[in-house]
Amino acid sequence: MTRTHILWFRHGLRFHDNPALQDAIHLQNRGEQNNEETVGLLPIFIFDGETAGTSLVGYNRMTFLLQSLTDLDEQLQQHGGKILLFKGEPVHIFRRLHEVLKISMISFEQDCEPIWKSRDERVRTVCGEMGVKYNERVSHTLWTPRDVIHANGGIPPLTYEMFLAVTDFLGEPPRPVGDADWSKVHFPVIPPKLAAELNLLSAIPTAEDFGIFPEPERALCHLEWIGGETQALKKLKDRLEIEAGAFESGYYLPNHAFPDLLGPPSSLSAYLRFGCLSVRRFYWEIHDLYHGSNNINPDKDEAPHITGQLIWREYFYTMSVDNPKYGEMKDNPICLNIPWIKDPDMHIIEAWKQGKTGFPLLDAAMRQLLAEGWLHHMLRNTVAGFLTRGALWINWEVGLRHFLKHLLDADWSVCAGNWMWVSSSAFEKLLDTSKSCCPVGMAHRLDPHGEYVKRYIPEIRDIPREYIHQPWTMPIEIQQNIGCVIGINYPLPIVNLQEASEFNTSAMQNLRSALVAKGAPETGPPHCRPSNNAEILSFFGVPNVDAI
Repeated sequence: MTRTHILWFRHGLRFHDNPALQDAIHLQNRGEQNNEETVGLLPIFIFDGETAGTSLVGYNRMTFLLQSLTDLDEQLQQHGGKILLFKGEPVHIFRRLHEVLKISMISFEQDCEPIWKSRDERVRTVCGEMGVKYNERVSHTLWTPRDVIHANGGIPPLTYEMFLAVTDFLGEPPRPVGDADWSKVHFPVIPPKLAAELNLLSAIPTAEDFGIFPEPERALCHLEWIGGETQALKKLKDRLEIEAGAFESGYYLPNHAFPDLLGPPSSLSAYLRFGCLSVRRFYWEIHDLYHGSNNINPDKDEAPHITGQLIWREYFYTMSVDNPKYGEMKDNPICLNIPWIKDPDMHIIEAWKQGKTGFPLLDAAMRQLLAEGWLHHMLRNTVAGFLTRGALWINWEVGLRHFLKHLLDADWSVCAGNWMWVSSSAFEKLLDTSKSCCPVGMAHRLDPHGEYVKRYIPEIRDIPREYIHQPWTMPIEIQQNIGCVIGINYPLPIVNLQEASEFNTSAMQNLRSALVAKGAPETGPPHCRPSNNAEILSFFGVPNVDAI
């Protein structure tokens, strides 16, 4: 007897540390099996306009997803199979596959965010109707978010410090599971008539096949991200070498200690976001490397901080799991309702999105985002602060939607959490960090020679270094000589920073006073906030809180 199982890929686009895969290829009732028994495996991904963030997706993100699926397909071919790509509604596809092929199990990695709840409930219901085992495994997060909430008395921990206390009680996250044994696996063939009925694609599509085309800024691309597990594991190896060098030199978090806007990024977040890299593997590889270093100071064990960004990721997932309004301001129980501009000027918003604000560091960053789908974390904080509390006073939801479309590693929970924090809406100590990254000051700090801004803004490449970050201060004679007249060839600043800062600081102070008068933070709105300044530094990855 042969059983047919579906391995449903959503996130988790990998074969290493994949408990759902292990379940899908291992026979049940092993004591009764004979040596000839095999599992029929159907590795499936469904383009339903929703899965893996395809409801709002730009060219770079879709291309990364398709490359990741191509990588899975190439690996499956080594075992005699291929990835099965359908277009349609999961419930209908699974029902018809069961009617024809008699499916015994549908196995997949948990998508814990509430935005996937309706999809998964529909599939769970149809599995019950068909008598098919519905097998969900946790491996996209280090801990099971609902276990954290349960251990915290049934409510999510409002502070990061509380989250750490709960996860310390739960114990270390599980280590990765072993590699799959493919020796008892075969791959059933979908009958041609059924394949046509269910829109089974004959080849890996392109982004253009979905009507998604490159942005004009794609021509500025200097860094080509390649999706997939194979690339993820190569980059993990490179990252571990960097971390090992840092540990042996007596420090950690080298990408925070020495931010480099021009070099190839060592971040693995895009691969974690699509599940091409197991977060548990990354976590344990770093911890094992750290504890094997010769430069550990037993009196100052900083091991919890070496994977701090992974823990923040975990925290954001946990805070969102029971909060369907987490990506919005209104009706979001952990978010402050800051009175942002009611009807913002769409030309201002488009100038921010397209990198035409007149502030070179901001514009270079926003053009890099469109060109490559990537931004250094310091640049993310700078452009987000400028849009919200730093200058434009525009609702953070505008920035969230833009990032979710274009940023390779943007997922709903983490990206929304970041935007709420930087805008002082949540995960922030009741508006007492009202300073925001100044785009001019940050430019001089991060890009002192102007090399980064010249890379992504061709029209200012001939501006002398002393004016590169404030081109509007350049004498008109120099502007005319180099062919870059500010206001014509490159825009004037869209806002007066000093005036905006004074207005926003006053607005924040007024809001803070009103909240305190109502009992905040002790008895006021239950919005999330850090326990201390150390948490603020941990989140932003900066050496001085005054830089925030």
